[in-house]
Formats: sequence, C-alpha cells, structure tokens
Amino acid sequence: MRSADDRVVVTGVGMVTPFGVSRQAFWDGVMAARSTARHLDEFEAQRYPTSFACPVDDAAFDPGAFVTNRKSLKLMSRATRFAMAASRLALDDAGLSPNERDPWRCGVAHGAGGVGLHDQDYLDSMSELAAEMRAGGAGSLLELAGRHLNPLTPLKILPNITAAHLAIEHDLRGENSTICTACTSGTQAIGVALRTLREGRADVMLAGGSDAMINPMGLIAFGMLGVLSTRSDDPARASRPFDRDRDGFVMGEGSTMVVLETLSHARRRGAPILAELAGYGGCADAYRITDEREDGAGCAEAMRRALEDARVAPGDVQYVNAHGTGTRMNDKTETAALKQVFGAHARSLAVSSTKSQIGHLVAAAGAVEFGACVLALSNQVVPPTINYETPDPDCDLDYVPNTPREARLDVVLSNSFGFGGQNACLALARWS
Repeated sequence: MRSADDRVVVTGVGMVTPFGVSRQAFWDGVMAARSTARHLDEFEAQRYPTSFACPVDDAAFDPGAFVTNRKSLKLMSRATRFAMAASRLALDDAGLSPNERDPWRCGVAHGAGGVGLHDQDYLDSMSELAAEMRAGGAGSLLELAGRHLNPLTPLKILPNITAAHLAIEHDLRGENSTICTACTSGTQAIGVALRTLREGRADVMLAGGSDAMINPMGLIAFGMLGVLSTRSDDPARASRPFDRDRDGFVMGEGSTMVVLETLSHARRRGAPILAELAGYGGCADAYRITDEREDGAGCAEAMRRALEDARVAPGDVQYVNAHGTGTRMNDKTETAALKQVFGAHARSLAVSSTKSQIGHLVAAAGAVEFGACVLALSNQVVPPTINYETPDPDCDLDYVPNTPREARLDVVLSNSFGFGGQNACLALARWS
C-alpha cells in the first residue's frame, strides 16, 4: 500500500462537452445513450465529405461566466475558453478555495491540440489580410497585418498559452506543463500530474486537456487522412466503434479538467474524494506516423505499465474505457491488445467507447474519457457503446452495446493512442 503522501485522489471534475457544461450534463447524456452528432451550419461544411460533427452548443456556453477578467477572452482560443470553464467547474467541484492551498504547491498539466491556429476568427482574419495584400493595399506587411489581426494573436495560438491562462486565473504557481501528443495529450497530462504529486513537487494539480478542431482546417486535415466517417446521411449513427460497419470517427470538441491531490492534502481539508488515480503507463510504437503496430504491442505495453504502476493484476479490472475511435484499424488493434494483456479475462471485461456519443475530442479525448471513468466508478455504471449493431469477427469482446449497464466496478482503465504512436493508459480505483 502506498503512503498517504504517495497516493493520489480525484477531488473535482469539470467538463465542457457536446452534452453540455457540467459533469452532470455529460453523465446524463451518456446514460441516455444518445448521440450529439449533427450537421454543421457554422461554416460551409456541406461542401466537405464529412459535413457533421459533435460541437459544443454555443448557445449554452458563456465563457465569460468562468473567467475573472472578461477582457482576457480576446486573448484566448476556443480551446482555451473550454479549458477555462472546465477548470473553474473542477475547482468548484473540489471545493478548493484559495485559502486552503499554497499557490507554490499547486500546478497545471494541460493537454493541448489545435489551440487557436485554426479558429474561425483567425482564419477569417488571415483571409482578409491575404485579400488586401493581393489587392495591393498600402503600407508595410506589419501595417497591413495590424488592420486585421490583434497584435497578441501570436500568443493566442501558442500551445503553452492555455496552461498559462489557467495558472494566472487560479493563481497556480507550481509546475506548469503542456503536453502535445495528439489524441494522447489529455491522458499524458494527467499522467504527468500524477508523477508530479507522487514525487512531492506539488500538493494539488489541475490536469486535463482541451481541443477545438471542428473548423474547416480540422475537417480537411482529418478528412485527407481518411479517418473521418462519411456517413452524412445519418450523423447520429456515424460513430460506431467496434461495429463491423464502422467507417471512421466523428470530430468532437470541448475540455475536461480534474483536480488531483495527494491523499494527505485531501484529508487535511476534508475534501470529497471521487476516485483514486492509481497508475499511469506510457510508451511509443516507434513504428509509423499514422499506423499502429498491427499486433497492438504498444497499446498493450501502455496498459501493462499502468497496471504495474497501480499495483493491480489484470484480473482485478472490470472495465476499460477504450480509445475506440471507430476506424477499421484502431478498433481491431485495441481489441488485440486487450487480449494480450488480459488473456482469458478479456472475455469478462466490459469495454466501451464514449466516442460513440460525443465524437473524438483529439487532445481532450483522454481527459474526457478519464472523467467518464471517474463517474462510472462513482455511479457503478458502465457507459455504453452506442450504434453497435453488427459484430465484427476481429472485434469480439463485450462492448456494452447501446445501453448503460450497472456493474461492480473496483478498478477501471482509460486508454489513449495517438497519431505518431504515443500510447498512454490510466488506472483508476473506486474510493470507499
């Protein structure tokens, strides 16, 4: 058993997802087993092979409600705004007031993705600048740019700026890290926070990820890679992980941030404990930029390392929140990896993908799925994989099809496998 200073617990979860702006909204949506995918009208998406996604409802999201200085929003990308809201919700959920913490012992680990480089307002500004340059507009390049771009735009699009805004807003002066490993970013950020706490370099860490890639560049980039579903006739049924008829993932956006504390710190302030973050494992395929190793060796190694770090045996796990993107390759490979790690016990595991409901949130995906695992442990319910209709012989495990399932959950895993071959896994344990 680890000491109280070496054990790390989750005391707060804040979520901004296509289901809404709270962890309760997320859980209610998951339990309703519904899809958030819809056709996009924010830009001319009908011209794209994939014209749908799982966006955050702007009508229900007021970023100004979550920051002290509303003027600072001008310096924040859409992804940063999601993270600011999720962090405020997480800290409120944890009941962690400034007078209960030493700011020098509180840090940030954030998983970043597209940041602001592809935000629609930035793209529009760049288009206007290019048009004026082609028309021979008067003035130097800097003068032309000044008519269309905020002088602080370069800061808005730096990957580390979200973590900086989080630290400034909440006076978190401890270690501050940004992780950019595509679809693995949020999971690795939480893993970095776990290690920081265990090593005695912090008492509290705000950790998670955010992303906002539902824009022309996001759809073009992932569309060119051939990983997006093109089921435009029925967006709600497009994301179908592990199903035989899957044809790719659906883009999502949002953020999840969690408050992690050493057990001793949480106990001193009488904090609510939602779950224990018991282990983390990471590795790289060192194989190809877009393809995983077909035998799933890297995915399996990340899970083994998380189990070893958590000091639990494979047979102690009841549920795995899969990376489960809905691409042909990923789901087959992850299934093979699960069989490698769990052997015969793989047949007894509940495995599901919440991406079937909210899409793939890229840098935020692992953080959102970590939040789903915390809520699964708290409620003793396994989220479903919706749109699962036709079994695939290569994907032959229990994917909790279409309906949530009550279950005894003591240990669960959350998997993330990113472009470039970065693999990460988190192990969580029920708190009692």
